Amino acid sequence: MDRVRVDPINFKDDIKESIKIEIMKNYENKLEDNKFLLCLIDVISVGEGLIIPGDGAIYYETTFKILIYEPIIKEVVEGEVSEITEYGAFVRIGPIEGFIHMSQVMDDFVSFSKTKSLLGKESKKTLNIGDYVRARIIAVSMKNLKDAKIGLTMRQLGLGKIEWINEGDKEVKAEKKSVKEEKVGKK
Repeated sequence: MDRVRVDPINFKDDIKESIKIEIMKNYENKLEDNKFLLCLIDVISVGEGLIIPGDGAIYYETTFKILIYEPIIKEVVEGEVSEITEYGAFVRIGPIEGFIHMSQVMDDFVSFSKTKSLLGKESKKTLNIGDYVRARIIAVSMKNLKDAKIGLTMRQLGLGKIEWINEGDKEVKAEKKSVKEEKVGKK
């Protein structure tokens, strides 16, 4: 709930629509209390307007719902690799980018290639711009929207490039099937 200022130029328009526009302008894509205010969902109620002398606008006590995102340490997120540098990869996770240091990409020695990808020395796995990944949040610093930082890791079971996870799932299923067949064969 907040008081929403409606400029006199918008008095001729539907008041609820004018309030929606003001809420979107003043709240969306902002950082407040370590939360990203993403978008207006709904205006629930609009109270009586209040006129402040010398302003000319009307302030309406308004109750509304807004979608927020708060990154939480240990949260598992999925996103798209948006940039690769010699230090690691940036991943777009909703309204912000997280960073995966190259030491957190995989359990292998990782190097930066000339093709702007990250390459595992032993595994030969590559991470490229546009790849989809699953990562865990390990650090959050949200001083302001411009300097917001989220640290990520992919060095845990069930994390990594989506293709790597799917390959691992197939290997586990094949291994279980092999063990099951082995047990049946011994009976």
